[in-house]
Amino acid sequence: MSQPSPEVYERGKGMDAHNQVMRAVRAEKDKHYDPHEPTRVWLDEDNTPDGVVTSLTIILNTGGCRWARAGGCTMCGYVAESVEGGSVAHDALMDQIDVCLEHEAENIGGSETPRADGEAVDAEERADLIKIYTSGSFLDEREVGAETRAAIADTFADRERIVVESLPDFVDRDKLADFTDVGLSTDVAVGLETATDRVRHDCVNKYFDFADFEAACAEVREADAAADGVDAGVKAYLLMKPPFLSESEAVDDMISSVRRCAAVDGCHTVSMNPCNVQRYTMVDELFFRGGYRPPWLWSVTEVLEATADVDAIVVSDPVGHGSDRGPHNCGECDDRVQTAIKDFDRRQDPAVFEQVHCECEATWEYVLDAETSYAMPLSR
Repeated sequence: MSQPSPEVYERGKGMDAHNQVMRAVRAEKDKHYDPHEPTRVWLDEDNTPDGVVTSLTIILNTGGCRWARAGGCTMCGYVAESVEGGSVAHDALMDQIDVCLEHEAENIGGSETPRADGEAVDAEERADLIKIYTSGSFLDEREVGAETRAAIADTFADRERIVVESLPDFVDRDKLADFTDVGLSTDVAVGLETATDRVRHDCVNKYFDFADFEAACAEVREADAAADGVDAGVKAYLLMKPPFLSESEAVDDMISSVRRCAAVDGCHTVSMNPCNVQRYTMVDELFFRGGYRPPWLWSVTEVLEATADVDAIVVSDPVGHGSDRGPHNCGECDDRVQTAIKDFDRRQDPAVFEQVHCECEATWEYVLDAETSYAMPLSR
């Protein structure tokens, strides 16, 4: 990655001292990426307002999140996977889309039984939901230009729904019209992290307020009102256990945040992401020195159970579950708890958690009771 530096847009936002340190840490990355290849692509299932559908998730390789290049969030290392130079040309981005379509064609029947090369994918077999992330903001035209945005909308015009990722700053009804005008129901995934401004500012180093999230939801509602025959909504992404919070503080913050997000008109889905330890981040620096433990999977189930009554879809996808650098319990029960979480995502029924128990729950309960933010973590 080229030497990160703040632009005018980033100056005066977030913790300046943190940003300065993190620019140096991020500059240690020496791996290079092909601008014609996506960062990742995979097929999955997602719970949407239309029900559980097959999804194609695309992580476009762009020039990287402009906030991350200035220093950025304490837990996010995705900018280290971005192309050097700050931008990627239209043709290269569309090449990435082609690679993703090829992946879908080869694997739509399941990764264990890939389709024969060159065999067309029937419309009934294609993913109904397209999810496009940039590890930054898809609606930031420095990352994805207007020409590319319109071309991507045309490419997926025959699908049912698309999710695009963006910070609140870049959410604009006219940009969303590129998708709704071609008949795509459109959701904006906003990395809110928490509904608590102090936690977002001081623990995550994200510069905007909850009021900005509410304003972005209002902008999406305007796009929804203008859409003909399709809908537009918001999917809030929350961060379970940013640095500097104890386990109990993290649980309480998530329960409150899920409820506040679900109460905002236009926000139909809340996705709680348990923090994992990524390279070239402040969380990584803390983890290396014994100052951070990813959340317990029991904490994830606690939040999901406590918020199952809200008027929104609430899901979680613990990345790296069971590993030291990902959300984990004792190691014996991690896979069983992860399976229950995935089951909850589909069914939205907290009864699934009644089927999983382990002796380590007692340790987790002690941590909730005894751990404090100035003397943690109590366990590894």
